[in-house]
Amino acid sequence: MKSQILIRAKRLLSYAFPLFLVFSGIALLARGQERFDLKVRNYFFAGSQGDNAALEKGMKLCEEALAVDPQKAEALVWHGAGLYFQSGQAFRRGDQEKGGELWQRGIAEMDKAVSLAPDHIGVRAPRGAFLLTGSHFVPDPAMARPLIEKGVADFEKTLELQKDYFAKLGTHPRGELMLGLADGYSRLGQTARARQWFERIRQDLPGTPYEDSANTWLKTGSLSAREAGCLGCHTAQ
Repeated sequence: MKSQILIRAKRLLSYAFPLFLVFSGIALLARGQERFDLKVRNYFFAGSQGDNAALEKGMKLCEEALAVDPQKAEALVWHGAGLYFQSGQAFRRGDQEKGGELWQRGIAEMDKAVSLAPDHIGVRAPRGAFLLTGSHFVPDPAMARPLIEKGVADFEKTLELQKDYFAKLGTHPRGELMLGLADGYSRLGQTARARQWFERIRQDLPGTPYEDSANTWLKTGSLSAREAGCLGCHTAQ
C-alpha cells in the first residue's frame, strides 16, 4: 500500500507547485485576521518559477514563525504545502524515500493547521484549493476521494465565513471558490449540488472564464484540471 501511495504521489507532485498560485488567490480573502500570507507568498510564487532560494526563504519564514508559536496555523499550512512541493523535487531526483517522507509530512502539517484554526480563512482556503486541484492528478479514485471531500469541506467553510461580504468580492476570488465547489461535488458524484453551483456561476459571472467552464460541464458532465480552477489568477477583479 505504501509503495502505491508513493507512486501516485510522484505523479501528482509533478504538477503540485503551481497550486500555490491557486490557493493564495483565495487565501487573501481573510478579513480582520493577521495576514501571514503577505509575508511569504511572493517567495513561494518565485519558487513556483524555479527559484529555489526564494522557496527556501519562504520556508524559513514559516519555520521562524513556528519557532515562536508552534500553533501558528497559517505558517503551518504554508510550510506543509512547501514540504509537499519539495517531495516532488525529491521524487524527480529519484529519491523515493525522501519524497515519501516529505509528502506525508506536508499533508500532515496542512491537516494539523486546519485542526488548529478551523475558522480561519487563511488556513481553510489554502488547504482546500491545494487538495481540490491536486486530487485531479491522483489516478486512483479511492485515494482521490478523501482529498476532494476535505477540499469541499474547506471551501464550504470558507464560503460560510465570507457570507456577509462574498457578493462584494471580485470575480477571481468568487469564481475560484464557486468553481472549486462545483467541480468538487461533481467528482464526488453529487451531480445535483454540482449543477446548482455551475448554474450559479453562469448567473453571477457571465462573460468570464468561469462561465466557460460552467458551460463545458453542463454540456459534458466533467472538467479537465485546467478548466476546474486557477482561471485568471492574480487579477484584482
